Amino acid sequence: SLNPLRMDVQTESGTGTSALAINEISLLRQTNQAAHIRILVNDIVKVEELICDGILLSTAAGSTAYNFSVRGPILPLGTDALALTPISPFRPRRWNGAILPNSVHVRFEVLDYYKRAVSATADAYEVRDVVSVEAYEDKNIVLKLLFDPDHSLEERILNEQFR
Repeated sequence: SLNPLRMDVQTESGTGTSALAINEISLLRQTNQAAHIRILVNDIVKVEELICDGILLSTAAGSTAYNFSVRGPILPLGTDALALTPISPFRPRRWNGAILPNSVHVRFEVLDYYKRAVSATADAYEVRDVVSVEAYEDKNIVLKLLFDPDHSLEERILNEQFR
């Protein structure tokens, strides 16, 4: 079983919306302008200004998908952690992301959002012209994973790290 990620989004127009994700929540630049994003973890600024194409927060279930394709870590199923992975980061140059406990609240604040528009996605659900996103694991929702016992998902995720 797993808890999905929830994103609470505020847009330029002042509207708010929420969505759930099993794999990841991502913020992506909408135009050719790089995104400028401030990252707070549990209300503490951890990255003052990330200049990038985007950033994603991934569950263990989603860590072998989009997260892995942008050089994020693979998290074994059952790991009480989330992967915070920048997408094509320009500054800070050497920041490769973080592995966070799944109890955290992550806030993304889009800096200069009129000039540098950003969209937010929870799996396949997209919201455009984002000002801020609150992201956290929703402990009130429990999903049961079903898979073929002859092809263990845990074993596949473990093996993926040795390819």
